[in-house]
Amino acid sequence: MDKTNDYVVFATAAGAAVRAFAATTRDLVEYARQRHNSSPIMTAALGRLLTAGSMMGLMQKGDADILTLKIECGGEAKGLTVTADSHGNVKGYAINNDVMLPPNKLGKLDVGGALGPGFLTVIKDLGLKEPYVGQTMLVTSEIAEDLTQYFMESEQTPSTVGLGVLMSKDNTVKAAGGFIVQLMPDCPDEVIDKLEANMKNITSVTALLESGKTPEEILELILDDLNPEFNGKSETRFYCNCSKERFAKGLYSLGHKEMQDLINEGKEIEVNCSFCESHYYFSIDELKEIETLRR
Repeated sequence: MDKTNDYVVFATAAGAAVRAFAATTRDLVEYARQRHNSSPIMTAALGRLLTAGSMMGLMQKGDADILTLKIECGGEAKGLTVTADSHGNVKGYAINNDVMLPPNKLGKLDVGGALGPGFLTVIKDLGLKEPYVGQTMLVTSEIAEDLTQYFMESEQTPSTVGLGVLMSKDNTVKAAGGFIVQLMPDCPDEVIDKLEANMKNITSVTALLESGKTPEEILELILDDLNPEFNGKSETRFYCNCSKERFAKGLYSLGHKEMQDLINEGKEIEVNCSFCESHYYFSIDELKEIETLRR
């Protein structure tokens, strides 16, 4: 996507005893909906994970660091994958974009029902020999609570995560966004008590978005009376770095027999990017050239 109004803000509070992130992601979630032609439920599911990815990606410090959020689940959605870097670029896809279910008991899109039981895996490629991998069982399959559980179990960081996607009557994305608030080590009890009291006034991210709250205003509500200090702001966008050249490298890595089989079929092949639904075509001559380069 070219132009975006989406961004993430960062803040600390209570003398850096608390750190917080909040995002508005309407443009990138709508772009994902259009690329994947997803149902409202799957737009909400992927939109929540994309929003989380945009904030968690910006938590990374290295220029080349890559974060992957992967949900494997037993519901009709089957699974979701999102990757993000430390520059605000995020992309993602669902295995099944067409899930349709009745509203849940609260009258909202039944993301938990679409996902069902499963696991959330967080992979951080920090340029080391092996990436960091953390995994937790899905608690509610509504994604925000599952990430809260992940931060506690795998990173030992008490956190509160809120994510929301608001759909219009024409099934386009009206608003999307979220927040992540984390307690730093040795956070004073009185700060924790105040945060808990403030959170009781937060009904839902969707309600905040519907009332027109900005990321800054959301954090001001959550961090009320805790002297919040805004430390930065970063644009975030749906960005896929796929290209025909990258797929050619993938074909290059195939074994001789697999490549020869493709050539012997005598017709061009089509390869598709799961993240952005782009299509690339390779003629027989191009396949022969790739095979020649491998020798």
